[in-house]
Amino acid sequence: MRVFVACLLAVELAAGPAWAGGERKKATASAAKISATDKSADANKPPAVETSPAIEAELQQMHDLLKAQGDQIEEQRAALAREEQRIQDLESRLHGTETTGTASAEAAATRNIPLGSPEASAADAALAATGQVESKKGSDDGPSSIRFKGITLTPGGYVAAESVYRTHAASADINTPFNSIPYPGYALSKVSESYFTGRQSRISLLAQSKIGATKLSGYYEADWLGTSVNSNNRQSNSYVLRQRVLFAQAALENGWSFTGGQIWSLATENKKGIDTRGEAIPLTIDPQFNVGFTWARQYGFRVVKSFGDKFALAVSVEGPQATIGGRGFSLVTTTTVGTASVATTGNTFLDAPGLGGGLFNFIDTSGYTINKTPDFIVKAAADPGFGHYELFGIISTFRNRIYPCGVVGTNANDTAPPATLTTIACSVDGSIVPSSIGAFNDTRTGGGLGASMRLPLFAKKLDFGLKLVAGDGVGRYGSAQLADLTFRSDGTEALIRTGHGLGSLEFHATPKFDIFAYFGAEYAWRAGYQGYDSITVTKTPAIPATSTSPAIPATVTTAFKLDQIGGYGSPFANDTGCSTENPPSNQLTPSAGGACAGDTRVIMEGTLGFWHRIYQGPKGGLKWGIQYSYFTRNGWSGNDNGSAPGVSPKAVDNVVLTSFRYFIP
Repeated sequence: MRVFVACLLAVELAAGPAWAGGERKKATASAAKISATDKSADANKPPAVETSPAIEAELQQMHDLLKAQGDQIEEQRAALAREEQRIQDLESRLHGTETTGTASAEAAATRNIPLGSPEASAADAALAATGQVESKKGSDDGPSSIRFKGITLTPGGYVAAESVYRTHAASADINTPFNSIPYPGYALSKVSESYFTGRQSRISLLAQSKIGATKLSGYYEADWLGTSVNSNNRQSNSYVLRQRVLFAQAALENGWSFTGGQIWSLATENKKGIDTRGEAIPLTIDPQFNVGFTWARQYGFRVVKSFGDKFALAVSVEGPQATIGGRGFSLVTTTTVGTASVATTGNTFLDAPGLGGGLFNFIDTSGYTINKTPDFIVKAAADPGFGHYELFGIISTFRNRIYPCGVVGTNANDTAPPATLTTIACSVDGSIVPSSIGAFNDTRTGGGLGASMRLPLFAKKLDFGLKLVAGDGVGRYGSAQLADLTFRSDGTEALIRTGHGLGSLEFHATPKFDIFAYFGAEYAWRAGYQGYDSITVTKTPAIPATSTSPAIPATVTTAFKLDQIGGYGSPFANDTGCSTENPPSNQLTPSAGGACAGDTRVIMEGTLGFWHRIYQGPKGGLKWGIQYSYFTRNGWSGNDNGSAPGVSPKAVDNVVLTSFRYFIP
């Protein structure tokens, strides 16, 4: 009977890893009952006959076998426990838990696990086991993800209560328009402002699946920093949902990945490799980030090849939008007195107003660029084992249409022509009436280069970063949005050379406390020219005779300003009124000051702030932070076309922002 019981226990122990816990308990109870019965029966029997040496040897072998199997089972149980803990850790990282010292304001809503990386492969295994893991959690801790027809859906985001205070008003919400910091002559510079908002609250949804060895994902992220025609800041604060990021991605096992949609520009720095949702975004509360930061969120189709964890190459096709700076362009202005009719004619166009029927913003005064080609960006990233390094280049194409007969005229036909006539004739056919004769398209190619590095120091307690970018026509890739181009007197484009850079320090003092400091600057070179013509035609309609006054005939008067200065940052520009405050035009329109070209030469920002995580765990996250920024904006000097000493306008602002956020678990 003892041999039978021993065999039964041996079978139970050998099959133990495949049995559920309850079955093992039942088998053990049964074995115990049989053993007790056997002992009772043995008590009523005569003493057993002494066993032979062969039987003793067999029993010893059985004992050794049972011991070895027991040790193996314990090892398997320990391995299962370690695997379950690993799955739980991966799931927690995948679904929103911030890692110590590496969380950023942009990545807080959902963790950034690079697609195609070993970490992502492990995350897939964790997702496959989500059901088993979640079944072991407490009743108050639901799943972080939802499984739907083979797709894992992971929601994310946060709710924010934030404020901004500026010592010199910019008439702006929490998003600071860096290049519009008011000069002293602007009436807004004489008052401070404070606004309170929840508009930076964010929602996101990550969808992941797998077809064979290909990993598919889609990501959507939005906030309420958008406006519509009826948005206001009065009673309802009716701001609209705005798409931030929206893309689809396919990642292959061999390191190739393909991403398309609205994404962070490839020019934006990454933390590691070239990973979508792995961008190195400043920790600022200000959603415009920091002067000197290189970024855009725009259409892009990106192809990336990753060579392990050490090196990656990428090329991206992105949707551009040219920005214009400067002033003094050639123009004909015709005013009809008494009818409020003012018509203008220029000699070029680059952008066009949005068409509502085409789903463009028809009230955006900047207009939309009629693009000839997309922007092309290439980037190489290296992670040699200490730090992260990038080198990239941008190629941009700009196209405008030029009208050589757009700015023409004469005062020979005036009602009272002067003794010395002035005529600007069309260079094509000699006509003096503005027309489209001889119009043609002109294309210019610009671009720039950039480099960055990011170093973890002092056992990863301190992250140091530096990025520099320079080129022609790449101003809009900087956070201050300096202009890409201006126009010469003949209507041709003149690309503005710009350079910008950002230095960063992010100190992870404790797992719950981060301190950040940034300093950035953006610089635009002069692109001033001479030879612009300005023609002003003033017409008065005929007034018929009355019983008390005779008839007054119609009149035409033409005035010319020839060979004028213009462009961007002209040394002859008029900046004499940049510090002169004037009264407002009405109760809703503060004065922009006296005559002030004010083209920005350099704008700088220094930022210091912190984030404190009050709680981060399975119930979500709760944190708060404060940011202080100091701005200086220096304009190019001008001398009012030689009639006044050179004047270089300067604006200063101090900004304090606060944030209180709850993160979705």
